[in-house]
Amino acid sequence: MAETRRENLVGRNLWADIIKMRDEQRENLKGAIQIVRREDLPLENNEQGLMRWYMHPEIKDIVLHTMIFFEQEIAPGSRSGRVKFQGGQVIFVVEGRGYTMLDGVKHAWEAGDVLNIPLRKHGVVMQHFNSDGETTARFVVTEPNLFAATSVDRGCGFEQLETSPDFKG
Repeated sequence: MAETRRENLVGRNLWADIIKMRDEQRENLKGAIQIVRREDLPLENNEQGLMRWYMHPEIKDIVLHTMIFFEQEIAPGSRSGRVKFQGGQVIFVVEGRGYTMLDGVKHAWEAGDVLNIPLRKHGVVMQHFNSDGETTARFVVTEPNLFAATSVDRGCGFEQLETSPDFKG
């Protein structure tokens, strides 16, 4: 294995590969989007519920790729999926009220609040609940895009533990 790896590296100019990568990135940024408009984004129905993705590792036509940014909606009286992940998110509640279960502890929130989801070595288990039976809860979430640097598992694992009841898969 080590010999094959060495053979694959002999004769390559990895510095030139970095310069090529730089030039490709610069070219891709020439037509990149500076402003992402909400009305241009579909409401995605996935295992976590209803989400609009502004910035995502697979969205390549935007200027910045170092952050993940999305909006999530939870129908009146419903809940998100339950997920285990590294943490490290900041969540701004735009409208509604409810609570977040974080590692078994209930944290109540309402419009105007900011939730700070801790970054933990062994991860966190999180699920959001809309406690209002009439109003949709809506929040925006951001976190660093660590997928490229640390993989999607980010050292602790990344597991969908429960699917949102609103998922139509």
